[in-house]
Amino acid sequence: AQAAPAPAGRPAAAAWRRPRLVLLIAIDQFRYEYLERFGDLFVAGGLSRLQREGASWTNANYDHTPAETGPGHAPMLTGAWPSEPGIIGNEWFERNAEGNGGRRVLNSEDAGAKILGGAPDERGSSPRRLLASTLGDELRLATNGRSKVIGVSLKDRSAILPAGRHATAAYWYSIESGRMVTSDYYLRALPAWVERFNATPPADKYRGQAWTRLLPGEAEYLRRAGPDDPEWEWKPAKAVREESHFPHRLPETADRKLFNEFQGTPFSNEMLLDFAREAITAEALGADEDTDLLAVSFSANDYVGHRYGPYSQEVMDLALRTDRQIAALLDFVEARVGLRHTLVALTSDHGVGPIPEHAEAMGLPGRRLRPDDVRSRVKEALRERFNRAGDARDRGEDYFLEFTPKNGNIYLDLEALGRDGVSREAAERAACEGGLRVAGFARCFTRTQLERGAVSPGDAVARRVLHGFHPGRSGDAVLVPEAFKLVVTYTADHYAPYSYDTHVPVIIMGGGVAPGRYPNAASPADIAPTLAALLRAQPPSNTVGRVLIEAIRK
Repeated sequence: AQAAPAPAGRPAAAAWRRPRLVLLIAIDQFRYEYLERFGDLFVAGGLSRLQREGASWTNANYDHTPAETGPGHAPMLTGAWPSEPGIIGNEWFERNAEGNGGRRVLNSEDAGAKILGGAPDERGSSPRRLLASTLGDELRLATNGRSKVIGVSLKDRSAILPAGRHATAAYWYSIESGRMVTSDYYLRALPAWVERFNATPPADKYRGQAWTRLLPGEAEYLRRAGPDDPEWEWKPAKAVREESHFPHRLPETADRKLFNEFQGTPFSNEMLLDFAREAITAEALGADEDTDLLAVSFSANDYVGHRYGPYSQEVMDLALRTDRQIAALLDFVEARVGLRHTLVALTSDHGVGPIPEHAEAMGLPGRRLRPDDVRSRVKEALRERFNRAGDARDRGEDYFLEFTPKNGNIYLDLEALGRDGVSREAAERAACEGGLRVAGFARCFTRTQLERGAVSPGDAVARRVLHGFHPGRSGDAVLVPEAFKLVVTYTADHYAPYSYDTHVPVIIMGGGVAPGRYPNAASPADIAPTLAALLRAQPPSNTVGRVLIEAIRK
Protein backbone atom coordinates (compact mmCIF):
# COMPACT_ATOMS: atom_id res chain seq x y z
CA ALA A 1 0.00 0.00 0.00
CA GLN A 2 1.18 3.50 -0.80
CA ALA A 3 1.84 5.94 2.03
CA ALA A 4 -0.69 8.73 2.38
CA PRO A 5 0.65 12.07 1.11
CA ALA A 6 1.83 14.59 3.67
CA PRO A 7 -0.71 17.36 4.47
CA ALA A 8 -0.35 20.44 2.31
CA GLY A 9 2.37 22.78 3.54
CA ARG A 10 4.06 20.11 5.70
CA PRO A 11 7.21 18.34 4.44
CA ALA A 12 7.16 14.54 4.39
CA ALA A 13 9.05 13.02 7.32
CA ALA A 14 12.19 11.09 6.45
CA ALA A 15 11.75 7.34 6.79
CA TRP A 16 12.97 6.17 10.20
CA ARG A 17 15.70 3.56 10.07
CA ARG A 18 16.81 1.54 13.06
CA PRO A 19 20.51 1.95 13.99
CA ARG A 20 22.67 -0.89 12.69
CA LEU A 21 24.87 -1.22 15.78
CA VAL A 22 24.54 -0.71 19.52
CA LEU A 23 27.92 -0.25 21.22
CA LEU A 24 28.04 -0.49 25.01
CA ILE A 25 31.34 0.63 26.54
CA ALA A 26 31.85 -0.18 30.21
CA ILE A 27 34.89 0.91 32.21
CA ASP A 28 35.28 -1.28 35.27
CA GLN A 29 35.68 0.78 38.47
CA PHE A 30 35.41 4.26 36.93
CA ARG A 31 34.04 6.94 39.25
CA TYR A 32 32.06 9.81 37.73
CA GLU A 33 34.44 12.31 39.28
CA TYR A 34 37.27 11.05 37.04
CA LEU A 35 35.47 12.83 34.18
CA GLU A 36 35.79 16.09 36.12
CA ARG A 37 39.23 15.57 37.70
CA PHE A 38 40.99 14.43 34.52
CA GLY A 39 38.60 15.68 31.83
CA ASP A 40 40.67 18.58 30.51
CA LEU A 41 43.46 16.09 29.75
CA PHE A 42 41.26 13.83 27.61
CA VAL A 43 41.67 13.81 23.82
CA ALA A 44 38.96 15.30 21.63
CA GLY A 45 37.78 12.00 20.18
CA GLY A 46 37.21 9.88 23.30
CA LEU A 47 35.24 10.61 26.45
CA SER A 48 35.12 14.31 25.53
CA ARG A 49 33.48 13.42 22.22
CA LEU A 50 30.86 11.31 23.93
CA GLN A 51 30.06 14.13 26.35
CA ARG A 52 30.07 16.74 23.59
CA GLU A 53 27.99 14.85 21.02
CA GLY A 54 25.92 12.76 23.43
CA ALA A 55 23.75 13.13 26.50
CA SER A 56 25.61 12.90 29.81
CA TRP A 57 23.99 12.53 33.24
CA THR A 58 25.93 14.14 36.09
CA ASN A 59 23.86 12.55 38.86
CA ALA A 60 23.78 8.88 37.83
CA ASN A 61 24.00 6.36 40.66
CA TYR A 62 23.48 2.66 41.09
CA ASP A 63 20.47 2.26 43.33
CA HIS A 64 21.49 -1.08 44.82
CA THR A 65 24.15 -2.64 46.99
CA PRO A 66 26.63 -4.33 46.69
CA ALA A 67 28.45 -2.19 44.13
CA GLU A 68 30.41 -4.99 42.48
CA THR A 69 31.32 -6.13 38.97
CA GLY A 70 28.52 -8.68 38.47
CA PRO A 71 25.71 -6.66 40.11
CA GLY A 72 26.95 -3.64 38.13
CA HIS A 73 27.23 -5.23 34.70
CA ALA A 74 23.88 -7.03 34.84
CA PRO A 75 21.71 -3.85 35.11
CA MET A 76 23.37 -2.16 32.12
CA LEU A 77 21.39 -4.12 29.53
CA THR A 78 18.72 -5.85 31.65
CA GLY A 79 17.56 -2.50 33.04
CA ALA A 80 16.97 -4.26 36.36
CA TRP A 81 18.32 -4.18 39.90
CA PRO A 82 20.03 -7.36 41.19
CA SER A 83 16.77 -8.25 42.94
CA GLU A 84 15.32 -9.10 39.50
CA PRO A 85 18.02 -11.01 37.55
CA GLY A 86 19.38 -12.45 40.81
CA ILE A 87 23.00 -11.32 40.41
CA ILE A 88 23.38 -10.32 44.07
CA GLY A 89 27.18 -10.35 44.12
CA ASN A 90 30.27 -11.59 42.37
CA GLU A 91 29.67 -14.61 44.59
CA TRP A 92 27.06 -15.74 47.06
CA PHE A 93 26.28 -18.74 49.24
CA GLU A 94 24.10 -21.31 47.53
CA ARG A 95 22.21 -23.42 50.06
CA ASN A 96 21.52 -27.12 49.75
CA ALA A 97 17.87 -27.96 49.16
CA GLU A 98 17.46 -28.80 52.86
CA GLY A 99 18.90 -25.41 53.89
CA ASN A 100 21.58 -26.98 56.08
CA GLY A 101 24.71 -26.45 54.00
CA GLY A 102 25.94 -25.43 50.60
CA ARG A 103 28.86 -23.63 49.02
CA ARG A 104 29.91 -20.30 47.63
CA VAL A 105 29.25 -19.89 43.91
CA LEU A 106 30.42 -17.31 41.37
CA ASN A 107 27.74 -15.54 39.39
CA SER A 108 28.90 -16.84 36.00
CA GLU A 109 30.32 -20.24 36.93
CA ASP A 110 28.81 -23.27 35.21
CA ALA A 111 30.13 -26.76 35.85
CA GLY A 112 28.21 -27.96 32.80
CA ALA A 113 30.00 -25.61 30.40
CA LYS A 114 33.36 -26.37 28.82
CA ILE A 115 35.91 -23.64 28.13
CA LEU A 116 36.95 -23.28 24.49
CA GLY A 117 40.53 -22.09 23.97
CA GLY A 118 41.68 -22.27 27.58
CA ALA A 119 43.46 -24.76 29.80
CA PRO A 120 41.87 -28.24 30.06
CA ASP A 121 40.82 -27.91 33.71
CA GLU A 122 39.47 -24.34 33.65
CA ARG A 123 36.15 -23.65 35.35
CA GLY A 124 33.28 -23.30 32.90
CA SER A 125 31.24 -20.10 32.61
CA SER A 126 27.85 -19.16 31.19
CA PRO A 127 24.87 -16.82 31.82
CA ARG A 128 22.67 -19.57 33.31
CA ARG A 129 22.40 -17.78 36.68
CA LEU A 130 21.07 -14.61 34.99
CA LEU A 131 17.29 -14.66 35.54
CA ALA A 132 16.25 -11.94 33.07
CA SER A 133 16.61 -11.08 29.40
CA THR A 134 18.94 -8.38 28.10
CA LEU A 135 18.43 -5.87 25.29
CA GLY A 136 20.56 -8.13 23.10
CA ASP A 137 18.33 -11.10 23.89
CA GLU A 138 15.30 -9.10 22.80
CA LEU A 139 17.00 -8.02 19.54
CA ARG A 140 17.86 -11.65 18.77
CA LEU A 141 14.30 -12.77 19.47
CA ALA A 142 12.82 -10.04 17.30
CA THR A 143 15.04 -10.91 14.31
CA ASN A 144 14.86 -14.70 14.67
CA GLY A 145 18.54 -14.75 15.57
CA ARG A 146 19.80 -12.59 12.69
CA SER A 147 21.04 -9.83 15.03
CA LYS A 148 24.48 -10.63 16.39
CA VAL A 149 25.15 -9.96 20.09
CA ILE A 150 28.69 -10.23 21.43
CA GLY A 151 30.23 -9.42 24.81
CA VAL A 152 33.98 -8.84 25.25
CA SER A 153 36.01 -8.32 28.44
CA LEU A 154 38.95 -9.59 30.44
CA LYS A 155 36.47 -10.99 33.00
CA ASP A 156 33.96 -13.71 32.19
CA ARG A 157 31.12 -12.05 34.11
CA SER A 158 31.76 -8.68 32.44
CA ALA A 159 31.49 -10.25 28.98
CA ILE A 160 28.60 -12.59 29.80
CA LEU A 161 26.13 -10.54 31.85
CA PRO A 162 25.62 -7.58 29.46
CA ALA A 163 25.40 -9.92 26.44
CA GLY A 164 22.74 -12.15 27.99
CA ARG A 165 21.44 -15.70 27.76
CA HIS A 166 20.71 -15.72 24.01
CA ALA A 167 23.91 -13.97 22.86
CA THR A 168 25.85 -15.02 19.80
CA ALA A 169 28.96 -15.29 21.98
CA ALA A 170 30.84 -13.82 24.92
CA TYR A 171 34.64 -13.79 25.02
CA TRP A 172 36.96 -13.23 27.96
CA TYR A 173 40.62 -13.57 28.91
CA SER A 174 42.10 -16.69 30.49
CA ILE A 175 45.04 -16.20 32.85
CA GLU A 176 45.69 -19.94 32.55
CA SER A 177 46.31 -19.89 28.78
CA GLY A 178 46.87 -16.17 28.16
CA ARG A 179 44.24 -16.34 25.39
CA MET A 180 40.73 -15.07 24.69
CA VAL A 181 38.21 -17.84 25.39
CA THR A 182 34.52 -18.63 25.42
CA SER A 183 32.47 -21.67 26.46
CA ASP A 184 30.46 -24.30 24.66
CA TYR A 185 27.31 -22.68 26.05
CA TYR A 186 27.62 -20.38 23.00
CA LEU A 187 29.64 -22.24 20.37
CA ARG A 188 30.92 -25.68 19.47
CA ALA A 189 34.38 -24.34 18.62
CA LEU A 190 36.22 -21.03 18.60
CA PRO A 191 35.71 -19.13 15.33
CA ALA A 192 38.70 -19.04 13.00
CA TRP A 193 39.24 -15.33 13.62
CA VAL A 194 39.57 -15.93 17.38
CA GLU A 195 42.00 -18.82 16.72
CA ARG A 196 44.11 -16.47 14.60
CA PHE A 197 44.02 -13.81 17.32
CA ASN A 198 45.16 -16.42 19.84
CA ALA A 199 47.84 -17.99 17.64
CA THR A 200 50.37 -16.47 20.01
CA PRO A 201 49.04 -15.63 23.49
CA PRO A 202 48.15 -11.92 23.16
CA ALA A 203 50.08 -11.01 26.32
CA ASP A 204 53.31 -12.30 24.73
CA LYS A 205 53.85 -9.14 22.69
CA TYR A 206 54.04 -7.18 25.95
CA ARG A 207 56.65 -9.35 27.68
CA GLY A 208 59.18 -7.22 29.54
CA GLN A 209 57.45 -3.97 28.58
CA ALA A 210 57.32 -1.15 31.11
CA TRP A 211 54.23 0.84 31.95
CA THR A 212 55.44 4.43 32.22
CA ARG A 213 53.51 7.67 32.66
CA LEU A 214 51.71 8.89 29.57
CA LEU A 215 52.28 12.61 30.26
CA PRO A 216 55.77 14.11 30.35
CA GLY A 217 57.00 14.84 33.86
CA GLU A 218 55.16 14.24 37.11
CA ALA A 219 53.69 17.68 37.80
CA GLU A 220 50.11 16.97 36.61
CA TYR A 221 50.08 13.63 38.42
CA LEU A 222 51.19 15.24 41.67
CA ARG A 223 48.57 17.95 41.33
CA ARG A 224 45.61 15.67 40.52
CA ALA A 225 46.48 12.37 42.17
CA GLY A 226 49.18 12.97 44.76
CA PRO A 227 52.61 11.39 45.20
CA ASP A 228 53.66 8.13 43.64
CA ASP A 229 54.02 5.25 46.12
CA PRO A 230 52.56 6.69 49.36
CA GLU A 231 52.65 4.28 52.30
CA TRP A 232 48.90 3.58 52.29
CA GLU A 233 49.14 2.48 48.65
CA TRP A 234 51.29 -0.59 49.23
CA LYS A 235 51.29 -1.53 52.89
CA PRO A 236 47.78 -3.08 53.25
CA ALA A 237 48.31 -5.46 50.32
CA LYS A 238 51.87 -6.31 51.45
CA ALA A 239 53.16 -5.41 48.00
CA VAL A 240 56.88 -5.21 47.33
CA ARG A 241 57.53 -1.51 47.62
CA GLU A 242 60.12 -1.47 44.81
CA GLU A 243 57.37 -2.69 42.42
CA SER A 244 54.66 -0.27 43.54
CA HIS A 245 55.86 2.85 41.75
CA PHE A 246 56.45 3.86 38.14
CA PRO A 247 57.71 2.30 35.94
CA HIS A 248 55.87 -1.04 36.24
CA ARG A 249 57.59 -3.71 34.19
CA LEU A 250 55.97 -6.97 33.08
CA PRO A 251 57.80 -10.32 33.43
CA GLU A 252 60.04 -11.47 30.58
CA THR A 253 58.73 -15.04 30.54
CA ALA A 254 55.52 -16.17 28.82
CA ASP A 255 53.87 -17.99 31.70
CA ARG A 256 51.02 -17.63 34.17
CA LYS A 257 52.86 -14.87 36.05
CA LEU A 258 52.91 -12.75 32.90
CA PHE A 259 49.32 -13.66 31.99
CA ASN A 260 48.15 -12.58 35.46
CA GLU A 261 50.16 -9.36 35.89
CA PHE A 262 49.28 -8.30 32.33
CA GLN A 263 45.68 -7.72 33.47
CA GLY A 264 46.67 -4.87 35.79
CA THR A 265 48.29 -2.75 33.07
CA PRO A 266 47.03 -0.54 30.22
CA PHE A 267 48.33 -3.21 27.84
CA SER A 268 45.40 -5.51 28.62
CA ASN A 269 42.91 -2.79 27.67
CA GLU A 270 44.91 -2.34 24.45
CA MET A 271 44.60 -6.05 23.74
CA LEU A 272 40.85 -5.88 24.41
CA LEU A 273 40.55 -2.97 21.97
CA ASP A 274 42.33 -5.04 19.30
CA PHE A 275 39.97 -7.95 19.96
CA ALA A 276 36.89 -5.72 19.72
CA ARG A 277 38.07 -4.39 16.35
CA GLU A 278 38.57 -7.97 15.14
CA ALA A 279 35.07 -8.88 16.31
CA ILE A 280 33.50 -5.97 14.44
CA THR A 281 35.36 -6.90 11.25
CA ALA A 282 35.12 -10.69 11.33
CA GLU A 283 31.48 -10.81 12.47
CA ALA A 284 30.47 -7.94 10.14
CA LEU A 285 28.78 -6.16 13.03
CA GLY A 286 26.57 -3.30 11.89
CA ALA A 287 26.75 -4.38 8.26
CA ASP A 288 23.00 -4.78 7.61
CA GLU A 289 19.59 -3.61 8.78
CA ASP A 290 19.30 -6.14 11.64
CA THR A 291 20.71 -4.24 14.61
CA ASP A 292 23.77 -5.89 16.16
CA LEU A 293 25.11 -5.28 19.66
CA LEU A 294 28.68 -5.24 20.95
CA ALA A 295 29.41 -4.82 24.67
CA VAL A 296 33.04 -4.02 25.51
CA SER A 297 34.08 -3.87 29.17
CA PHE A 298 37.57 -2.57 29.97
CA SER A 299 38.72 -4.42 33.09
CA ALA A 300 42.28 -3.19 33.69
CA ASN A 301 40.94 -0.11 35.49
CA ASP A 302 39.46 -2.33 38.20
CA TYR A 303 42.63 -4.36 38.75
CA VAL A 304 44.70 -1.17 38.99
CA GLY A 305 42.19 0.62 41.21
CA HIS A 306 42.10 -2.25 43.70
CA ARG A 307 45.85 -2.16 44.15
CA TYR A 308 46.55 1.57 44.11
CA GLY A 309 43.29 3.30 45.05
CA PRO A 310 41.37 6.14 43.37
CA TYR A 311 43.85 8.87 44.33
CA SER A 312 46.88 7.26 42.71
CA GLN A 313 49.03 8.20 39.77
CA GLU A 314 48.41 4.75 38.28
CA VAL A 315 44.63 5.21 38.23
CA MET A 316 45.01 8.67 36.71
CA ASP A 317 47.39 7.45 34.02
CA LEU A 318 45.15 4.51 33.14
CA ALA A 319 42.11 6.81 32.90
CA LEU A 320 43.97 8.97 30.37
CA ARG A 321 45.03 5.92 28.38
CA THR A 322 41.53 4.41 28.46
CA ASP A 323 40.19 7.68 27.05
CA ARG A 324 42.55 7.34 24.09
CA GLN A 325 41.56 3.70 23.61
CA ILE A 326 37.90 4.68 23.54
CA ALA A 327 38.74 7.33 20.93
CA ALA A 328 40.41 4.65 18.81
CA LEU A 329 37.36 2.38 19.16
CA LEU A 330 34.97 5.17 18.13
CA ASP A 331 37.16 6.02 15.13
CA PHE A 332 37.10 2.37 14.09
CA VAL A 333 33.31 2.17 14.38
CA GLU A 334 33.04 5.38 12.38
CA ALA A 335 35.14 3.87 9.59
CA ARG A 336 33.46 0.44 9.54
CA VAL A 337 29.83 1.18 10.40
CA GLY A 338 29.42 4.93 10.73
CA LEU A 339 28.56 6.54 14.04
CA ARG A 340 25.43 7.95 12.42
CA HIS A 341 24.25 4.34 12.24
CA THR A 342 25.34 3.54 15.82
CA LEU A 343 23.95 4.04 19.31
CA VAL A 344 26.77 4.33 21.85
CA ALA A 345 26.29 4.03 25.62
CA LEU A 346 29.08 4.40 28.16
CA THR A 347 28.99 3.67 31.87
CA SER A 348 30.82 1.89 34.69
CA ASP A 349 29.83 -0.99 36.93
CA HIS A 350 30.76 0.84 40.16
CA GLY A 351 33.11 3.39 41.67
CA VAL A 352 35.58 2.79 44.50
CA GLY A 353 36.19 4.12 47.99
CA PRO A 354 39.46 5.62 49.14
CA ILE A 355 42.03 3.36 50.75
CA PRO A 356 40.99 3.28 54.45
CA GLU A 357 44.47 4.32 55.64
CA HIS A 358 44.39 7.25 53.21
CA ALA A 359 40.91 8.24 54.39
CA GLU A 360 42.12 8.11 57.98
CA ALA A 361 45.11 10.31 57.13
CA MET A 362 42.67 12.84 55.65
CA GLY A 363 40.59 12.93 58.85
CA LEU A 364 37.83 10.65 57.51
CA PRO A 365 36.67 7.59 59.50
CA GLY A 366 38.60 5.02 57.46
CA ARG A 367 39.03 1.58 59.01
CA ARG A 368 39.36 -2.12 58.12
CA LEU A 369 36.88 -4.63 59.55
CA ARG A 370 37.46 -8.36 60.01
CA PRO A 371 34.93 -10.88 58.63
CA ASP A 372 35.90 -13.31 61.40
CA ASP A 373 34.72 -10.77 63.98
CA VAL A 374 31.29 -10.79 62.34
CA ARG A 375 31.13 -14.57 62.39
CA SER A 376 32.14 -14.66 66.06
CA ARG A 377 29.65 -12.01 67.18
CA VAL A 378 26.74 -13.50 65.24
CA LYS A 379 27.36 -16.93 66.78
CA GLU A 380 27.66 -15.28 70.18
CA ALA A 381 24.28 -13.54 69.78
CA LEU A 382 22.59 -16.74 68.56
CA ARG A 383 24.07 -18.63 71.50
CA GLU A 384 22.86 -16.03 74.01
CA ARG A 385 19.37 -15.94 72.52
CA PHE A 386 18.69 -19.63 71.94
CA ASN A 387 20.94 -21.79 74.15
CA ARG A 388 19.08 -23.49 77.01
CA ALA A 389 20.37 -24.60 80.38
CA GLY A 390 21.88 -28.04 80.05
CA ASP A 391 22.29 -27.85 76.26
CA ALA A 392 25.00 -30.22 75.14
CA ARG A 393 25.51 -28.40 71.88
CA ASP A 394 26.38 -24.85 70.86
CA ARG A 395 23.36 -23.40 69.09
CA GLY A 396 25.45 -20.49 67.85
CA GLU A 397 27.55 -22.93 65.84
CA ASP A 398 24.48 -24.94 64.87
CA TYR A 399 22.43 -22.04 63.56
CA PHE A 400 25.16 -20.02 61.81
CA LEU A 401 25.94 -21.12 58.27
CA GLU A 402 27.98 -18.47 56.39
CA PHE A 403 28.89 -14.79 56.07
CA THR A 404 29.78 -13.34 52.64
CA PRO A 405 31.60 -10.07 53.40
CA LYS A 406 31.21 -8.06 50.20
CA ASN A 407 27.43 -8.23 50.09
CA GLY A 408 27.10 -8.41 53.89
CA ASN A 409 24.85 -11.48 53.78
CA ILE A 410 24.53 -13.72 56.86
CA TYR A 411 23.10 -17.18 56.18
CA LEU A 412 21.45 -19.34 58.85
CA ASP A 413 21.00 -23.11 58.95
CA LEU A 414 17.30 -23.52 58.17
CA GLU A 415 17.21 -27.23 58.92
CA ALA A 416 18.66 -26.67 62.41
CA LEU A 417 16.17 -23.87 63.11
CA GLY A 418 13.27 -26.04 61.98
CA ARG A 419 14.46 -29.05 63.99
CA ASP A 420 14.50 -26.98 67.17
CA GLY A 421 11.27 -25.11 66.43
CA VAL A 422 13.09 -21.76 66.38
CA SER A 423 11.40 -18.86 64.62
CA ARG A 424 13.39 -17.87 61.55
CA GLU A 425 12.47 -14.21 62.11
CA ALA A 426 13.75 -14.34 65.70
CA ALA A 427 17.01 -15.89 64.49
CA GLU A 428 17.34 -13.18 61.84
CA ARG A 429 16.98 -10.47 64.50
CA ALA A 430 19.59 -12.17 66.69
CA ALA A 431 21.99 -12.39 63.74
CA CYS A 432 21.56 -8.67 63.09
CA GLU A 433 22.12 -7.87 66.74
CA GLY A 434 25.35 -9.87 66.70
CA GLY A 435 26.63 -8.28 63.50
CA LEU A 436 26.04 -4.79 64.83
CA ARG A 437 28.19 -5.58 67.86
CA VAL A 438 31.19 -5.24 65.52
CA ALA A 439 32.21 -1.59 65.57
CA GLY A 440 32.13 -0.14 62.05
CA PHE A 441 28.78 -1.51 60.87
CA ALA A 442 25.95 0.99 60.51
CA ARG A 443 22.78 -0.94 59.65
CA CYS A 444 21.36 -4.45 59.48
CA PHE A 445 18.24 -5.65 57.66
CA THR A 446 16.48 -8.96 58.23
CA ARG A 447 15.13 -11.21 55.49
CA THR A 448 11.61 -10.85 56.89
CA GLN A 449 11.87 -7.06 56.72
CA LEU A 450 13.13 -7.13 53.11
CA GLU A 451 10.62 -9.73 51.90
CA ARG A 452 7.83 -7.54 53.24
CA GLY A 453 9.37 -4.46 51.61
CA ALA A 454 9.30 -2.82 55.01
CA VAL A 455 11.74 -0.04 54.15
CA SER A 456 11.13 3.63 53.46
CA PRO A 457 11.63 4.62 49.79
CA GLY A 458 13.21 7.83 51.08
CA ASP A 459 15.86 5.87 52.99
CA ALA A 460 18.52 5.53 50.28
CA VAL A 461 20.58 2.90 52.11
CA ALA A 462 17.54 0.73 52.89
CA ARG A 463 16.25 1.07 49.33
CA ARG A 464 19.60 0.00 47.89
CA VAL A 465 19.73 -3.02 50.18
CA LEU A 466 16.21 -3.98 49.07
CA HIS A 467 17.18 -3.63 45.40
CA GLY A 468 20.12 -5.98 46.02
CA PHE A 469 18.01 -8.64 47.75
CA HIS A 470 16.83 -11.80 45.98
CA PRO A 471 14.70 -14.19 48.08
CA GLY A 472 16.14 -17.33 46.53
CA ARG A 473 19.80 -16.30 46.81
CA SER A 474 20.24 -13.74 49.57
CA GLY A 475 20.93 -14.49 53.22
CA ASP A 476 18.82 -14.06 56.33
CA ALA A 477 20.36 -10.77 57.39
CA VAL A 478 22.24 -8.06 55.49
CA LEU A 479 24.91 -5.96 57.21
CA VAL A 480 25.89 -2.52 55.89
CA PRO A 481 29.23 -0.97 56.94
CA GLU A 482 29.68 2.66 57.87
CA ALA A 483 31.15 4.94 55.22
CA PHE A 484 34.88 4.49 54.52
CA LYS A 485 34.97 1.06 56.19
CA LEU A 486 36.26 -2.02 54.34
CA VAL A 487 35.56 -5.65 55.21
CA VAL A 488 38.06 -7.08 52.71
CA THR A 489 41.83 -7.26 52.25
CA TYR A 490 42.21 -5.41 48.94
CA THR A 491 44.14 -2.15 49.21
CA ALA A 492 41.02 -0.35 47.94
CA ASP A 493 37.58 -1.80 47.28
CA HIS A 494 33.93 -1.17 46.45
CA TYR A 495 30.55 -2.56 47.50
CA ALA A 496 28.99 0.09 49.76
CA PRO A 497 25.75 2.03 49.15
CA TYR A 498 27.62 5.35 49.35
CA SER A 499 28.32 7.82 46.53
CA TYR A 500 31.99 6.95 46.13
CA ASP A 501 30.88 3.45 45.05
CA THR A 502 27.57 4.25 43.31
CA HIS A 503 28.19 7.50 41.35
CA VAL A 504 29.25 6.61 37.79
CA PRO A 505 29.07 8.06 34.28
CA VAL A 506 26.02 7.47 32.08
CA ILE A 507 26.41 8.76 28.53
CA ILE A 508 24.32 7.95 25.44
CA MET A 509 25.18 9.18 21.95
CA GLY A 510 23.42 8.58 18.64
CA GLY A 511 20.37 9.24 16.53
CA GLY A 512 17.38 10.50 18.49
CA VAL A 513 19.51 11.68 21.43
CA ALA A 514 19.59 15.38 22.34
CA PRO A 515 23.20 16.19 23.34
CA GLY A 516 23.65 17.95 26.64
CA ARG A 517 24.62 17.73 30.26
CA TYR A 518 21.67 16.59 32.37
CA PRO A 519 21.47 16.99 36.17
CA ASN A 520 18.43 14.66 36.46
CA ALA A 521 18.77 11.65 38.73
CA ALA A 522 19.58 8.61 36.60
CA SER A 523 21.08 5.15 36.81
CA PRO A 524 22.88 2.66 34.54
CA ALA A 525 19.66 0.61 34.81
CA ASP A 526 18.07 3.36 32.68
CA ILE A 527 20.35 2.59 29.73
CA ALA A 528 18.49 -0.52 28.53
CA PRO A 529 14.97 0.95 28.46
CA THR A 530 16.29 4.15 26.85
CA LEU A 531 18.11 2.25 24.12
CA ALA A 532 15.02 0.09 23.61
CA ALA A 533 12.93 3.24 23.15
CA LEU A 534 15.42 4.67 20.65
CA LEU A 535 15.46 1.34 18.77
CA ARG A 536 11.67 0.92 19.02
CA ALA A 537 12.45 -2.49 20.47
CA GLN A 538 10.96 -4.63 23.23
CA PRO A 539 12.52 -3.69 26.60
CA PRO A 540 14.20 -6.51 28.54
CA SER A 541 11.91 -8.73 30.60
CA ASN A 542 12.48 -7.36 34.10
CA THR A 543 13.21 -3.72 33.34
CA VAL A 544 12.71 -1.34 36.26
CA GLY A 545 14.80 1.55 34.93
CA ARG A 546 13.17 4.55 33.33
CA VAL A 547 13.39 5.91 29.78
CA LEU A 548 15.61 9.00 29.99
CA ILE A 549 13.04 11.09 28.14
CA GLU A 550 14.73 14.40 28.94
CA ALA A 551 17.39 13.55 26.33
CA ILE A 552 15.18 12.01 23.63
CA ARG A 553 14.54 14.37 20.74
CA LYS A 554 10.91 15.32 20.30
